[in-house]
Formats: sequence, C-alpha cells, structure tokens
Amino acid sequence: MAVKEKTLKEYEIGELDQYLFGQGTHYEIYKKLGAHLVNDGKNDGTYFAVWAPHAKSVSVIGEFNNWDSKACPMERNDPLGIYTAFVPEAKKGDLYKFCIETFSGSFIDKADPFANSAEMRPGTASRITDISNLKWSDGKWMEHRKTWDHHKEPMAIYEAHIGSWKRHPGEDYKGFYTYREFAHEAVSYLKEMGYTHIELMGIAEYPFDGSWGYQVTGYFAPTARYGTPEDFAYMINYFHKNKIGVILDWVPAHFPRDAHGLADFDGTPVYEYADPRKGEHPDWGTKVFDYGKNEVKNFLISNALFWVEHFHIDGLRVDAVASMLYLDYGRQDGQWVANKYGGNQNLEAIEFFRHMNSIVLRRNPGVVTIAEESTAWPMVTGKPEDGGLGFSMKWNMGWMHDFTEYMKLDPYFRKGAHNLMTFASSYAYSENYILVLSHDEVVHLKCSMLNKMPGLGFDKFANLKVGYAFMMGHPGKKLLFMGQEFAQLREWSEARELDWYLLKEEEHQAIQNFYKDLLHLYRKNKALYEEDCSPEGFEWVNADDGYRSVYSFIRHSKDNKKNLLFVCNFTPMEWEDYRVGVSRRKQYKLILNSDEPQYGGKGEERPKVYKPEKQECDGRPYSIPYKLPPYGVAVFEF
Repeated sequence: MAVKEKTLKEYEIGELDQYLFGQGTHYEIYKKLGAHLVNDGKNDGTYFAVWAPHAKSVSVIGEFNNWDSKACPMERNDPLGIYTAFVPEAKKGDLYKFCIETFSGSFIDKADPFANSAEMRPGTASRITDISNLKWSDGKWMEHRKTWDHHKEPMAIYEAHIGSWKRHPGEDYKGFYTYREFAHEAVSYLKEMGYTHIELMGIAEYPFDGSWGYQVTGYFAPTARYGTPEDFAYMINYFHKNKIGVILDWVPAHFPRDAHGLADFDGTPVYEYADPRKGEHPDWGTKVFDYGKNEVKNFLISNALFWVEHFHIDGLRVDAVASMLYLDYGRQDGQWVANKYGGNQNLEAIEFFRHMNSIVLRRNPGVVTIAEESTAWPMVTGKPEDGGLGFSMKWNMGWMHDFTEYMKLDPYFRKGAHNLMTFASSYAYSENYILVLSHDEVVHLKCSMLNKMPGLGFDKFANLKVGYAFMMGHPGKKLLFMGQEFAQLREWSEARELDWYLLKEEEHQAIQNFYKDLLHLYRKNKALYEEDCSPEGFEWVNADDGYRSVYSFIRHSKDNKKNLLFVCNFTPMEWEDYRVGVSRRKQYKLILNSDEPQYGGKGEERPKVYKPEKQECDGRPYSIPYKLPPYGVAVFEF
C-alpha cells in the first residue's frame, strides 16, 4: 500500500529546500530557516527551523513556554538535519533560543542564526519579529540604481559608527541615537557636506561594543542597540529618498566564540572548519567559516542577498578579505595547512568570493561589493570568468599606507620620500580603487588624522588641508571616517560621541569648510570621477619636484572640455613665482584656493583667471606663474 505523501505548507521546509541548501544555491533560505509568523490553517503561531546536523535532539525554548526544554520538541528532517516546529503560543516580540542536545549528552542553548531581531545586550536571546511587510517609498532610487555605474559616477563615502556619531546625554544604550534619529540628523549633515554615500559600521547583531560590530552573532538581525528592524528599514528608506547610498560593513571572515553564537553550534563544528589550523584565528581568538561546506557558503551568500534585496542596501564592504584568502594569515609555521597544491591560498574562499559576487551583482544591477584586501592579491576586481574574485571595488590600502607615512614626516624630510605620493599612480588602474582614510587609521594609538600631522597649530591644520586636496584629486573613489572632516583631535572611541564642540573653534570650522568645498568640487566636476578607471583620466604635470615637495597633475574629463589642474605644496615654504607647465594657451580659472580666509588662510588677493605665458616649464611650451603659499593648494579649471 502506497504511503500518502504529506502536503507541505508554503512556509515549511521541503525536499527542494533541503536539496538547494545542500547544494549551496538556496539564495533565499532565510525565508525558510529561522522564526516566521504563520498560520497553519487553524492557528496563528511561529514556525521555527534550524540546521543542527549533529544534534541528538532540538527543542524551542522561550518566554512562551517558560524556557522549558521539554515543552516544544522539534522534528528532525533529513538528509541535512534541519529541525522544525510550529508553536501556536509563540508570538511576535517573544524571546527564544534553541536548546540543543549534543551527541555527548550535554545541553546547550543557542541563539537563532537566522533570527531577524535579537535581545538588547547583555541579553543573548533571539526575538520573534515580522519583517515581511516593511514600508518602502524609495522606488525612484531603486529604479535608478539599476542603471547606476560605479565606474563612471562619483562616490564620496562617509564612514560612520551610529553609536558614537552623536549621543544623547545618558549612559549605556540610553544615550544612543535610534536608527530614525540618526537618519534625519545624518542626512541633513551629509547633504550639506556633499557626500554621496554613507558606510555603516556594526549593523549585524554583536555582543561586545568594543568589537565595533566585527564579531557578529546575529547575521540576519540589525542590532537592537538602535531600534527595531522596522526602524532600520526606515533609516535606509530615508537615506534613499534623499539620494544617499548606503553601504554596510559585512563580516564573512570570522565569528566569535560566544556560547550563544555560531561556534560549535550543535556541539560540533558546524559553521567553522573542524581543523583548528583552518578554523581558528590565533591573533583574534575567533572562528573561521568553513568555505568548503555548501550549507555554510549558502548561509553567507543568502545573508549578503538578504541585506541587499530585503533591506535595499546599495553595497557591502567585505571586511578582512586577506584573512580569508591566505591559509597562513596570522599564523606561524605549523599552525596552518597547505592547500592540495601545497600553496597558502584558500581555494575554497576564492570559490566562495566568485560565487557570492557573481550572484549578488547579477541579481542586483547597480549594487557594489567592496573588498578590504590589504595585500597585492591579483584581480580582486577582475571578472570571475577571467580568474578574478569579482568584487566591484577594492580599498586602496597601499595608497593609504604611503600617504599617511608621507604626511607624518617633518616637511624637511619629505623631499627624500617624494615617491611615496607618486607610487600609487603606477598601479592606480590595476583594480577599481577606493582611497580610504578609515576608522582603522585613527585608533589604537595611531592618532587622529590631525595629530598625525607634523608641527604645531597652523602647520597641523595646513598639512591636513593639502593632504585632503591631494586625496580628492588622486584617481579613485573617496572614503573618510567621521570626525576627520573637522579635524577631530582625539582618537576615535566607540564609547563616546565625536567632539562636535570643536566646530566652535575657527581652525576646525575652517577644515570642515575646506573639506566640504572639496566634496562639492568633486561632485560638480566629472573630470574627478568619470575616468577613474582609465589612465586617460590622469596626467602628471610634474611628479618629480621633490626639492620643493610640490606635486602638480591634471584630471581629464572624458570629452576633455572641463579639466582640472591641481598644484599642492607640502612644505611651509612660500614659492613666490612657482611655474606650472601647461600645453595649451587658454584661460585657466582658479576655482579652489586654500589660502582663502574661510579655510584659515591669509586671504591674499589673487587673479581669478590666468593666461599662460610662453615660457617652457615641466616639458611644456607654456606656463602659469603662481604665488604658492605655505602648504598651499590651487585648483584650476580649463
């Protein structure tokens, strides 16, 4: 007698779900695993599903059953070991966990890896919520995004940490701005300044404030520190309605050992490599995802798609890519295992990146994936079919290192390190780069950007101005960490808000004025972004004036009609009759002069328009004489 096959309800885990999850291609598995409010045909309740392949048994515990491990047992679904249960008593807002009986006979309580909301720390439970009907009114932005091309458009990114941007008077989380409050204040500030994007640190739920969100326990839950998932969606929607893109930091490299998290999830290594030589970071004390396991890759890829497709995120900045690519990253001899060819490349992580980038970018035109990759790994932004990793862009860590090392030098010694500022132009087109001065550069005794600068008083501020101008003119998109645009004095700390009171002081206001005008100059002039990925967009006028530590270069627009000439003086010397070589005898309009009073300069009167003289300079037939002030910046349009 044939056994009648059970008819599955839409929300239940079926054979096809298990097959696709086992193949690593169930890109919307987050709609099935986790906790979902449903009706089983008779009652409203919550359908729970969790992957725990080596568990002896699993039950749901929570506020709805007084955390009784025997009240709501779950049914095992093979072949993958997914446990499911429908619980009528479980309602929206209830806290819950999974009680897992391991094969050794012990019991462990775990938060839901697919939960969409979590208890406010120090609590560690998951919270039942419903994100199926979020309210969106950003249709115009989302439609425009489909045709947006990062190669040709401006990107000026404000890297921000919500919990320490601004805070209400008060202690602990009571002082945090909510997602909604942050949205309104940040949008107003970003629009005034001229930023195109915001990059948010620490959004996926994490237990320890001091990790800044880089040790995640709830990959599918916006942190409860700043509000609910609905509040988070409101924030994204509000940014979009004000034409500001949103990038999230995303951490597929590692996760913490916290007892309620992913580590040894069912009493055995489920999400991490079983071999500690691959599955643990000695330096960080964290676990490494097993990129060779299809279900783990599916977990991460579906998570990337979750943020992009369900929450309308415009880009993911992937943290610690180098730690994933190299098997010996942060490890000594004997602490790592070579790949099958005897090399130190993690072949499984390489395949993961190609798969993730291909799917995310193919399904979501206009979205970007950004690699924080600190080595010279080739073709990070190359196409997977050509052997690349498939990222849209890469942080230019080499430029950042050379730039900060140069800027720290006493100006007297800069002539001996002149090449530090020119070297990046030799590889500027090998990848699609973002120039970054991120949070990593202003913590752990590295000093704020201002206090990296040599000298005292005026010299520090003037150095920072010329440095920012050089950065804005150099090929590559731009990123600056919050507070550095007004010359924050102290290093950043997640425990306090930025020192906004500094803007009452003229020097700090002047830096902010200068950076704001740089941003508006950047967005207004296509020469500064539309040829970022092409050598035709950049030309050195004089890369070799090391004696005077002056750099001059041209940014070309695609039609070559509105080009910009930058001249940057990195010494406290005034060059009375500095000449800049030019090829054409046409008018050069001075559109930015760092010596203006609003930038903290002397305000010496200068012509607004310059006509080149027939005097050879820099290998060109004509030249412009210009009185270049100490640490002076001049930008001409022609």
